[in-house]
Amino acid sequence: MRVDIISIFPEYFAPLEVSLIGKARHKGLLDVRLHQLRDWTRDVHRTVDDTPYGGGPGMVMKPEPWGEAIDAVVAAASAPPRLIVPTPSGRPFTQQVALEYAKEPWLLFAPARYEGIDSRVMAEYGASLRLDEVSIGDYVLAGGEAAVLVIVEAVGRLLPGVLGNAGSVTDDSFAPGAMEGLLEGPVYTKPPVWRGHEVPPILLSGNHGAIARWRRDQALRRTAAKRPELAARLDRRALDRRDREVLDETSTGPVVPELPETSTGRGDAVVPEPPETS
Repeated sequence: MRVDIISIFPEYFAPLEVSLIGKARHKGLLDVRLHQLRDWTRDVHRTVDDTPYGGGPGMVMKPEPWGEAIDAVVAAASAPPRLIVPTPSGRPFTQQVALEYAKEPWLLFAPARYEGIDSRVMAEYGASLRLDEVSIGDYVLAGGEAAVLVIVEAVGRLLPGVLGNAGSVTDDSFAPGAMEGLLEGPVYTKPPVWRGHEVPPILLSGNHGAIARWRRDQALRRTAAKRPELAARLDRRALDRRDREVLDETSTGPVVPELPETSTGRGDAVVPEPPETS
């Protein structure tokens, strides 16, 4: 995968040289290219921002350098990249979005500073590129660079060959499959006893079926306790009897409602709608 990042602080991305992402780059699995936005300015001060039309606090990033920078990066490409603009007003970045991006051959990131990028840039490239405005959470950062680091790491670890054990991805919190919609449960390693705390005996039993069931139970309990809104969205029809029992006995989480009876003795799940967010 190729990743291009245009920023006024390309040095911010030094962490991409270390850990899993650094190894992926050295193996040739991930090609990260950094670009200084100010290289596409035309004045002696290399200005990238100006006051907002209509008044108000803060500064807005000018469209001219962004347009020239994006044009230059994509100019020689046979197929255009997917353009990603981190912003608190974007769609939520989730594990599902990370999996979607991991299938792309080329991602181009445009992290903003100040009050954001002139909206005409999004109008211009929304018509010619696949453009996503993405939020990593309901909070505001000093700039989009930290969000790019989050997204690149979340996506990069999903690329084939990046993780030493590819099965690790299937056990992630929010991963699709048997554990979809659940947080990952607690994990343990050696020694079996540490400061009086013992590893749960089931994990030492060698009974793989019982261990799998225990891990699912713990994932259900943790999800209900820490993220009750996720537990409330679980599809009743996808849960087995034990799943329902675990959720019902979790006092800190919501009790999963019983299915309404029908003439066939079956019914549809009653799943509360998640609250809207701004």
